[in-house]
Amino acid sequence: MQYRQSSNYMHQGLWRYCVAGKCFTHTDSIAYWDATRAFMILSLLACFFGIIIGVMAFIHYSSFDRYDKTFAAGILFFFSCFFVLLAMAVYTGVTVNYYSKRYGSWRFSWSYIIGWVAVVLTFFSGIFYMCAYRMHECPRGSSSH
Repeated sequence: MQYRQSSNYMHQGLWRYCVAGKCFTHTDSIAYWDATRAFMILSLLACFFGIIIGVMAFIHYSSFDRYDKTFAAGILFFFSCFFVLLAMAVYTGVTVNYYSKRYGSWRFSWSYIIGWVAVVLTFFSGIFYMCAYRMHECPRGSSSH
């Protein structure tokens, strides 16, 4: 987010804040920052493993044959979507309630917008992997009479 405080233009994110061109790491542990960070890290991990398993599904990697990798990747992307949605909801709720009362001139910045884009992208990634799973399962299910 960006805001003005006593004629200084400030940027603030989850990991650091910048005042008058100088950046500092957050030293205090505020619960909503910690919750947002934790949900974002969990989302990143779920997304990373979803990508790895999804790639293994499409290159027909033979380990874990009894588990359908496209289904697992879809589930991981839905978990990633859920975690990033929680992170964005916590951050948005607290920020709007706190900063709108404290600072008159503030706004969300580009990284906030990318967070909401991540919600949409991880959701549709999960949908596409589930579609791939259904396409893969349908011919197998219809050929067994």
